[in-house]
Amino acid sequence: MSKRVITEAKKTPERVWLGEVSAVVLQQALADLNTAYRNFFASLVGKRKGPKVAPPRFRSRKDNRQAIRFAKNARFQVTAGGKLRLPKIGDVDVRWSRFLPAEPSSVTVVKDAAGRYFASFVVEVAERPLPSVESETGIDLGVSAFAVLSNGRKIDSPRFLRRAGKKLKRLQRALSRTAKGPNNRAKARLKIARQHAKVTDARREFHYQLFTQIIRENQTVIVEDLAVAGLARTRLAKSVHDAGWS
Repeated sequence: MSKRVITEAKKTPERVWLGEVSAVVLQQALADLNTAYRNFFASLVGKRKGPKVAPPRFRSRKDNRQAIRFAKNARFQVTAGGKLRLPKIGDVDVRWSRFLPAEPSSVTVVKDAAGRYFASFVVEVAERPLPSVESETGIDLGVSAFAVLSNGRKIDSPRFLRRAGKKLKRLQRALSRTAKGPNNRAKARLKIARQHAKVTDARREFHYQLFTQIIRENQTVIVEDLAVAGLARTRLAKSVHDAGWS
């Protein structure tokens, strides 16, 4: 498969552009396809637990997310100056969120719908368990209040999407007024994507800070088993998605 769709395809006029990127990136895409088919066939015969897995499909042209992965043999590296050196791309400036605790084995570069780029590294580190504590807690999730702990503590729901609703409504109305094709429509779509990215980032930060605090303060955490996918199809769908229970 690799010989047919990579090595031989590069020699054809229609696929000569494949030579513009590292061959490792193309091989990683084939590896992902192989994993997707294995999961699909294992799901068909019942060897894979959980919900049924659909067969792989081509990425939609309307999907504005992109991702590439460089493995160890791609010879990527973090330079002494703190830049990320990628094959056939060069040195990329990085705003580091944290220092790498060990030598990375792979790096995935992701471009999201808002046009932002992220680099995610795979590293191996020694396990450092949290100190043992005596307390335990139970969590009851809700819509009016995000969560109520068994000790009586009530955590209000930030409702990030609801709070941004007015601005999103204005941006979506502006998008609907633009004609298909011109750059103005792409700019309007990007503004909406950036606003949604702000909502997602704020929600994720809220979750991480809250649950980091909970697991550090408790030895046992008990959470009710909610059918989030089912609740997301009811009249509470917007509130459920806004809370981010899953």
